[in-house]
Amino acid sequence: MKKLSLLSVLVAAFSLSFSPAGFADGHCEELHLGSAISLTGKYATNGIHAKNGYEFAIQKIDENGGVKIGDKCYNFKVTYYDDESKGDRGATLAERLINQDKVQYMLGPYSSGLTKAIAPVTEKYRIPMVEAEGASRSLFNKGYKYLFAVLSTSEQYLASAVTLAAEMAEKNGKSPSSVKVAIAVENDPFSLDIRAGVSEDAAKYGMNIIIDEKLPRDLSDMSAILTKVKLLKPDLLIVSGHSKGAATAVRQIGEQNIKVPMIALTHCEAADVTGKFGDAANDILCSTQWAETLSYEDPIFGTAANYEQEFKAAFPEYKNKSVPYQTAQASAAVYVFKDAFERAGTLDKEAVRDALTKTDMMTFYGGIRFAPEGNNIAKPMVLRQIQDGKYNVVAPSAFASHQLNWPRN
Repeated sequence: MKKLSLLSVLVAAFSLSFSPAGFADGHCEELHLGSAISLTGKYATNGIHAKNGYEFAIQKIDENGGVKIGDKCYNFKVTYYDDESKGDRGATLAERLINQDKVQYMLGPYSSGLTKAIAPVTEKYRIPMVEAEGASRSLFNKGYKYLFAVLSTSEQYLASAVTLAAEMAEKNGKSPSSVKVAIAVENDPFSLDIRAGVSEDAAKYGMNIIIDEKLPRDLSDMSAILTKVKLLKPDLLIVSGHSKGAATAVRQIGEQNIKVPMIALTHCEAADVTGKFGDAANDILCSTQWAETLSYEDPIFGTAANYEQEFKAAFPEYKNKSVPYQTAQASAAVYVFKDAFERAGTLDKEAVRDALTKTDMMTFYGGIRFAPEGNNIAKPMVLRQIQDGKYNVVAPSAFASHQLNWPRN
């Protein structure tokens, strides 16, 4: 027994001497990131989804040996401040994180508008920012050198719904130019880009946009727009107003018994439209950056399906609903930082920035490769349709797991 005990001690000592990153005690130092994020205000729902995604990724990276730089390992730690869904406050908090908290690397806020407010600050101080929630294409024509976004840009979000409407018209013996389109979007950079993308694609098919409206400022009532929809009978209705706008749209479409063959929204999962409105949400199309059924995979998170399963185990409040893509892409942003730090082999922020420009990786969220402007050019958008309360991928056809239900009513 004494010999066995001595052998056990020697084996344990040997194992520790070869622990990850060369730390005999398995301890990793802290590597600080900063984020001003919406924990209150109109973007709070998605801000919390994003924060949860950040924290889940940090946990998974920690479990897999941390961030390895040279002979050291690090665990990410994020300093969060609540921007209250206000751009000016977000910019002020970014200054605070950089000047008072001495943060050298930033994770993005929620929404394109708030990213637009913060990006000039991080650019001014040459702070690399990997963001996951600002998709407006107008973010990527400013010449920023320190802004990197893992998500597809916003003009792509619902443009595929136009293509789908054209396909259905042809399938039923009609010209795509016969399709009548209604658009209702929030007056913010993200949604205005969606409007631009839909308008451009509709023009390619010769479609007629018969309604083109801005949603009310508080996003709580679009009944006047829906009255026009009832009167003019479009074939495709496009709505974009983040989580609050999605909830309002589904609720009032049900209340007013709106009959449109195809309805496409943003932020369905984040707004939990199936949980809140049940059958009223059926057959609505929802744009998504990511879905758990896609065949993406990486060494840290595993498959997209595995990510969803493990995330729900870590955050039980998501147990009975789909994990929002906002959460998945937030996790992907943290993973990109890990990859860049390890390739840079240093904590020097300029070297990390240079490593980010050379990112070319596959993740559970999809491919990530940055254009010179900082946007991700390696991942497509997909459309999911709510079918009997479940979100099923129906377009593009290369990614479809289910057939499209059409017409909706």
